[in-house]
Amino acid sequence: MTAITTVGFDADDTLWHNESFYRLTQARFADLLADHAATEDLEARLLAAERRNLGRYGYGIKGFMLSMIETAVEVTEGRVPGTTIGEIIAAGQEMLSHPIELLPHARESVAALAESHHLILITKGDLLDQERKLAQSGLGDLFDGVEIVSEKTPEVYDRIFAAHGAGPGAAAMAGNSMRSDVLPAIAAGAHGIHVPHDLEWEIERAEAPDGHARFHRIADLGALPDLVRRIG
Repeated sequence: MTAITTVGFDADDTLWHNESFYRLTQARFADLLADHAATEDLEARLLAAERRNLGRYGYGIKGFMLSMIETAVEVTEGRVPGTTIGEIIAAGQEMLSHPIELLPHARESVAALAESHHLILITKGDLLDQERKLAQSGLGDLFDGVEIVSEKTPEVYDRIFAAHGAGPGAAAMAGNSMRSDVLPAIAAGAHGIHVPHDLEWEIERAEAPDGHARFHRIADLGALPDLVRRIG
């Protein structure tokens, strides 16, 4: 097999916490609209709005805020108070300023692989927010390249690994999302390494390609350097 020379890292919920802040904001959102919709119904409507709006707003907190506002208008039949809209905006702004909390082994894993491999951060989301989080993480200097993309597809991985290395065949992608980090990377010809997170966004769920020669799963990032060396 071709030696692995390039390793891609996802950012949110792979290197640092992210989904937990969305869950806390959703709970706050449910409290704000408790008089208009049961929590389960509200969550379903919000998820539906997020799915509809991905093509309009992309991934990230700003799109999430707009989906919450849209859902609030919907469940109140257009009667949502301005103060509630203000609370939703304030909740989103708090998310945008929340300090970064690295996940276990993130720093050690990235630092170890930086000594021997070409590292690329490949993430979706709002450009300014992702740049802020990377700067606060203290990991920025360890990456040889950063790619903030609107979607992660096989074509995107092929382009990135060709531009930053010897192509997908000499690359591995590590991340918590089966749908975005693993499956399309494998489809492009790279190794896909699943690093599960306790919390998973419904939209990012997908079946694991168990049995595929280029599919790997590890419990946490602490096992990543050894795995990369074994497979390449």
